[in-house]
Amino acid sequence: MNEELKKKIEEEITQFPICEYAFIRPEEIPFSERVRYICETECPRYGTSWACPPAVGTLEECRRRCLAFEDGFIFTTVSEGADLENMDAMLAMRTDHEKITRRIVKMFREECREVQAFSTESCAICEHCAYPDAPCRHPGYMLPSVEGYGILVTELAEKHGMSFLNGSDVVTWFSLILYTAKENMR
Repeated sequence: MNEELKKKIEEEITQFPICEYAFIRPEEIPFSERVRYICETECPRYGTSWACPPAVGTLEECRRRCLAFEDGFIFTTVSEGADLENMDAMLAMRTDHEKITRRIVKMFREECREVQAFSTESCAICEHCAYPDAPCRHPGYMLPSVEGYGILVTELAEKHGMSFLNGSDVVTWFSLILYTAKENMR
């Protein structure tokens, strides 16, 4: 892990209301077909978005793409006052997390040669995704779903001492950024 880059990122993220974070190695990421099965059987976005399965590829393709990166960064924000029974209202609360994720991704893109970011749920940039009839309208801005890639984010969080249950009316949002440092930063 590039210590110079890590230090720079740690200094810059202090401006954001991040709850917890950890630097990870891509080979630590747990993948599971079970997560993909939940996407397919329970998520209304399955098969409707470039950010979700099956558009993101098979579990093995997703794993291979993730393992091509050198390092990773996982972080959380929280939303309080969530009505966990109301999925639409709860998902509406993720807007702040998505804005923070995009700003942090921008920092990584300025400092790294390659970056792939993942965020919560499904991409919501467009009211109606172009999938499957046309290419993504915002490929450089769209963030695939962590779960859509089959990543067991709670297991990864536990491994790094991060909480994911923070109270009965609190939603913990996760984002994952995989990156490869520039040649001069290795």
